[in-house]
Amino acid sequence: MGTENKLRNIAEKAHGKAKEAAGKAMDDPVVEAEGRGKQMKSDLKQAAEKVKDVGKD
Repeated sequence: MGTENKLRNIAEKAHGKAKEAAGKAMDDPVVEAEGRGKQMKSDLKQAAEKVKDVGKD
């Protein structure tokens, strides 16, 4: 299950980057901020997964 969560987090981060880029292209700061927020959320989830992995060792 850990690998599945990691892949979801990577996909979520990619979606956030795309949304941020779309916000920049449309000159829409709200969409841009949502994209950055999605990326940060993904980063936090990835950090939690790493902590879980360390706990397993």
